[in-house]
Amino acid sequence: MSGTRTVAMAAGLLMLTQLASRILGFLRESLMANFYGKTGVTDAYQTAFILPDLIYWLLVGGVLSSAFIPVFSEYIHKGKEEEGWRVASSFINLILLLLSALVILALIFTPYFIRLQVPGFTAENQALTVLLTRIILIQPLLLALSGITMGILNSYKIFWPSALGTVLYNASVILFGVILARPDEPESISGFAIGVVVGALLNFVVQIPALRRQGLRYYPIIDWRHPGVRKIAVLAVPIILSYSLNQIQVVVNSNLGSHLIEGSLTAVWYSYRLYQLPVGIFALAIAVAVFPTLNEHAALNKWKDFVLTSSLAVRMVIFITLPISIGMIVLRYPLIRVLFEHGAFTPTDTFATAIPLLYFAVGISAQSVIQILPRMFYALQDTWTPVVIGIISMLANVAFMFLLVKPLQTGGLAFATSLAAVLNAILLLYLLRKRLKSIDGRRMFATTLKTLAASGVMGLAVWFGGQWLTSLVGVGKLASIFVLLAGTLLGALIFAAVTKVMGMEEFEQTLGLFQKRFRRG
Repeated sequence: MSGTRTVAMAAGLLMLTQLASRILGFLRESLMANFYGKTGVTDAYQTAFILPDLIYWLLVGGVLSSAFIPVFSEYIHKGKEEEGWRVASSFINLILLLLSALVILALIFTPYFIRLQVPGFTAENQALTVLLTRIILIQPLLLALSGITMGILNSYKIFWPSALGTVLYNASVILFGVILARPDEPESISGFAIGVVVGALLNFVVQIPALRRQGLRYYPIIDWRHPGVRKIAVLAVPIILSYSLNQIQVVVNSNLGSHLIEGSLTAVWYSYRLYQLPVGIFALAIAVAVFPTLNEHAALNKWKDFVLTSSLAVRMVIFITLPISIGMIVLRYPLIRVLFEHGAFTPTDTFATAIPLLYFAVGISAQSVIQILPRMFYALQDTWTPVVIGIISMLANVAFMFLLVKPLQTGGLAFATSLAAVLNAILLLYLLRKRLKSIDGRRMFATTLKTLAASGVMGLAVWFGGQWLTSLVGVGKLASIFVLLAGTLLGALIFAAVTKVMGMEEFEQTLGLFQKRFRRG
């Protein structure tokens, strides 16, 4: 019970800070839409993140959760803290050295990469993409520092500094983007790129005091022969391979999108941001909060606790995200109008963005569940299984994109992602059951069916209610705000009532989680 309470408190904190961060993130996207609309300029900005993100996720992002955190946590839980810090120092030094070399190479070869990535862009938009990419290429080094710091603090079950860092990151992007914005000058969108770099720096700096209080110990060494460093390297190899191959789907997505009408990549990106909203606020928060506890259970061979903790996390994620998925499908038009339709972003742009959002929303729950399932394997210090499944899902995603982009255009690119997420979740669950003998699958399945039924009732009520309200108040900005708020409130009340009548334990658990968090707030 103590472990469950700790996870719940951490998840609640992360949900609140993720909510604040996502609100700022949508304010950032909304301001960008206001200044630049859905155009080739915004396509260039979205594309500029691909190369920096590739470098970061290649060496840091996946390696942190799959290799570094489990190994470092093992040293902490077994009372070998000093040795753990030596391993962490070697890892930090090696990563920064490799990252620096890759960033220098990327700065030199950026134009060639962009021409390969988006051949359908005009020459002007390709040049703008090169400029923005070179600015953002400073970000991976700073994100590596903040990511490693976050991993160390999470191993001690300290979550608030990195959560605050994400809020400061988005605030910085907004500040610099607004100050430097000149809608009639395409290059002025670089203000948002500068804000990205400053925000990444703030994300790291804000975590330093907590790290020092935890007894920061740094050694200028790279000890290849230390068994902890070797274990991280062994665990990291499949993750590096996976993220390298996964970039194929990113390349295919942007390549196919660059040949669609101008602004298509922006429509996909804005809808993808909405798709990631519940994943980031709820699923990722729960996954990050539960991960140190899973590592502890695995290190101490508490397998019953491991299964029960994992099951609780998965069921809670399904219970929260399925109604959000249905609600986002039903209310997608007022949602996009409220967030983006102003300034240079037109009603036609709203319609174009609603198409991929419809297809993305189908996969929200699957994408949410696969924030937790791979971490179960990582806690078992098995990085190969999620990688193999990830590669299979990636290949399926690419195949789906080629099959669906012609009939569905941007909707095809989005639907391919949703279908691949569903396949990924099913395969991971199947292999976890084989590995652990039991994953509490019956309760997971029962939760899914009950939540889907309650969400269906909710969705029908919200759809009819939304249609009626729209016929009365219209589709203007204020009208859309009213329809969105009324539909959300109606949906939440109906879903809560139906699940309460069903006697779903997840209703009480989720309600308790939010009540505790808001009382502490």
